[in-house]
Amino acid sequence: MPVTEILEQNADKFKDDVSLVEINPALIKNHRITWKEYALIETDPRASYRHEITWGEFNKKANRFANLLLSRGIKKGDKVAILLMNCLEWLPIYFGVLKTGALAVPLNYRYTAEEIKYCLKLSESSMLVFGPEFTGRVEEICDQIPDVAQVFYVGEDCPSFAESYDKLVTYCSTKNPGIKICDEDDAAIYFSSGTTGFPKAILHAHMSLMHACRVEQNHHSQTKDDTFLCIPPLYHTGAKMHWFGSLLVGGKAVLLKGVKPEWILKTVSEEECTIVWLLVPWAQDILDAIERGDINLEDYKLSQWRLMHIGAQPVPPSLIKRWKKYFPNHQYDTNYGLSESIGPGCVHLGVDNIEKVGAIGVPGYGWQVKIVKEDGTEAETGQVGELIVKGPGVMKCYYNDEKATAEVLKDGWLYTGDMAEKDADGFIYLVDRKKDVIISGGENLYPVQIEDFLRKNDKINDVAVIGLPDARLGEIAAAIIQLKPGFTCSEEEINEFCHGLPRYKRPHKIIFATVPRNPTGKIEKPKLRQIYCGESLVAAQIKN
Repeated sequence: MPVTEILEQNADKFKDDVSLVEINPALIKNHRITWKEYALIETDPRASYRHEITWGEFNKKANRFANLLLSRGIKKGDKVAILLMNCLEWLPIYFGVLKTGALAVPLNYRYTAEEIKYCLKLSESSMLVFGPEFTGRVEEICDQIPDVAQVFYVGEDCPSFAESYDKLVTYCSTKNPGIKICDEDDAAIYFSSGTTGFPKAILHAHMSLMHACRVEQNHHSQTKDDTFLCIPPLYHTGAKMHWFGSLLVGGKAVLLKGVKPEWILKTVSEEECTIVWLLVPWAQDILDAIERGDINLEDYKLSQWRLMHIGAQPVPPSLIKRWKKYFPNHQYDTNYGLSESIGPGCVHLGVDNIEKVGAIGVPGYGWQVKIVKEDGTEAETGQVGELIVKGPGVMKCYYNDEKATAEVLKDGWLYTGDMAEKDADGFIYLVDRKKDVIISGGENLYPVQIEDFLRKNDKINDVAVIGLPDARLGEIAAAIIQLKPGFTCSEEEINEFCHGLPRYKRPHKIIFATVPRNPTGKIEKPKLRQIYCGESLVAAQIKN
């Protein structure tokens, strides 16, 4: 059964119940009143920072967009790209695409114009839906994407090169278009990257999305009475697949646009959230604010909050120890996954296993997991090998990339590239990554992209980017820079030069030193990690 049918069922059974709430605290004018009170007294709907829709409205919005797409010639198997910040329209648009039998293609909102163009071409998207935050980037490439025949804009003040989504859907039918969809049909393309930094298009079938619903609900026992607080971006499999647990039971979800500790706690309190998924930096910030005295927990209604779970990066055991000091009644879980395995849950700690914090956990619901050695045989307890997973949520392939697919999919097993070991109780611990990807605050950074940018500086002879441990972000990007003979350069100059990079890709640490290379010309990053990670790890542990 495709997830679109779950939406139809919710609209039938829970028509008038709230499905989604959007909160944007940055728009608030009076922080002393509640979200709902402010929404009631604010006369300008554009300025109100709290909006909600019911399951009935959610389904109608999805049907309207599906019928608009069909009227514009979109058919089963076509691809529709979505480039939006989290908002009430995001999920109805996503489901509208799925209802036509077309593939939804979510795009990372941090992509540059060139990256957007690359992904549109790679996925063979024929339509793009975007929001006001991306007008400049889309305008920059709109003449360079001829295969994208239609461009829809979500918001006010529609630019001349696009059509207004808001105006067009008003005249479309709210009836289900009735397109037959099977579990094996293609559903969505998500993007990932290897150490080269070139995005790969990850193709998932409808059965993957449905499996994600079942996994999430099995792991975290959502009921209709639960309210899920969603903060991470919906373009990513992590946020969306955790929300799928709420979809399955018809529970409410809150989309919070902001990560300030006081905003998170105020939202949990006033929306009566019971489940919150945090990244490590956000959890750290909440604890730091409590310990500084900036936040008084007695000011908030938090007794209903039952589960805090974390994913996207390794979790320091000391963080959870601190968390339980202030929130002793919380259940805790951590989730491991990849976009290739439809996001979180192929491995998870489990709410009853908090004594194993530090491990990523055990096989998730419906998943098989192995740790294998180089020769393909299964590693014994305590032996390090590559983590591989198998289950209904494994991708079909890397779209239009048979070679890359063959490298990671073997006999139904997905080879993750992560090195791990298993203890005597069967709990899995990550040891290292085969890839050089840096995970900073839950975001993947690709060293080659940063290195290629830095090499454009006339003073730089060679450069290597590695990840250093960081107590708050998990890892930070460090650039080891070897200057050309006779040149001098300061850290401030490099930081200024890096303004040409998106903020999240800029190195946090600059080190002027020799970049070692082996006889074949490859940078010896293990040697650099040995030199610099030890010092950084000690500093991170002291800070933590």
